[in-house]
Amino acid sequence: MSIAKSTNWIKCAALMAACLLPLSSAQAQDSKIGFVSTERIFREAVPAKAAQAKIEQEFSKRDRELQDMAARLKTMSERLDKDASVLSDSDRMRRQRELTDLDKDFQRKQREFREDLNQRRNEELAVVLERTNKVIKQIADAERYDIVFQEAVYASPRIDITDKVLKALNK
Repeated sequence: MSIAKSTNWIKCAALMAACLLPLSSAQAQDSKIGFVSTERIFREAVPAKAAQAKIEQEFSKRDRELQDMAARLKTMSERLDKDASVLSDSDRMRRQRELTDLDKDFQRKQREFREDLNQRRNEELAVVLERTNKVIKQIADAERYDIVFQEAVYASPRIDITDKVLKALNK
């Protein structure tokens, strides 16, 4: 391709872009944008609160067991510290071994508890999020939103539809 043809092609493309620019900005002005705070949904929506209560009930027994185990560990440690000077070497070693074994068991159970709790929380929040997304889609369709964001560094209160979503979720 010659330089003259290349230059003509570039001029033609630039002219077309210049002609289309006002159309794209006019279209952008007609766009309807919304924002939903997922954080507020998880904090304030009735389904999210119900999911949290369900999880707390489900894990309360294990949590109490861990608290009891931590108290036993503390008591054993304090008793060992207090009695260490009067214990024989073999008794002190035996108690230290028991304390170490109990601590390892406690650490393992605590880790398993956290993993199970996080997994269940993620499962429950996924259900809430799925339901939230359906409500957002319904509102977006009904009110003719072009796009609805759920995460943003900043969103003007003018485009925040979180209250509408919360109202629909809490019905």
